[in-house]
Amino acid sequence: MAKTILVVDDSSAVRQSVSFILEQAGYEVIQAIDGLDGVTKTKSRKFDLIITDVNMPNLDGIGLVRQVRENPSNKFLPIVVLTTEAQKDKMEEGKAAGATGWIVKPFDADKLLGVVKKLIA
Repeated sequence: MAKTILVVDDSSAVRQSVSFILEQAGYEVIQAIDGLDGVTKTKSRKFDLIITDVNMPNLDGIGLVRQVRENPSNKFLPIVVLTTEAQKDKMEEGKAAGATGWIVKPFDADKLLGVVKKLIA
C-alpha cells in the first residue's frame, strides 16, 4: 500500500510541484492550503509523513507542528519543514516544536525524495 504524505503550503505552485514529485515516486499525496487546513486533515486520517511550509496565513508551519504533536498518536510522525527560511533561530524553533527535518527552498526532486525515503522507508 502506498505511503500517504500531507503537503501543506499556501502556494499552489509549490503544492503542485511537491505533489508531482512525490506521486511520480509512488506516494499518495493529500494537499492542505495552510496550517489550519493541515491540522484539520490530520484529525480525520493517518499520514506517514507531513511536509509543511513555515510562512502561511491562519496557522504557520511551526504552529502546525506544535498542534499535530499535541495528539499522542502523532508522536513519531515525521514532519519535514520545506521553507525559504534558513535562519538558525527559525530552525531551532521548528525543532523545539517537534519538526523532524528541514529542507530549504529551492530544493531539487532528488533531495526531497532522499529525505522522504529516509524517513518513511
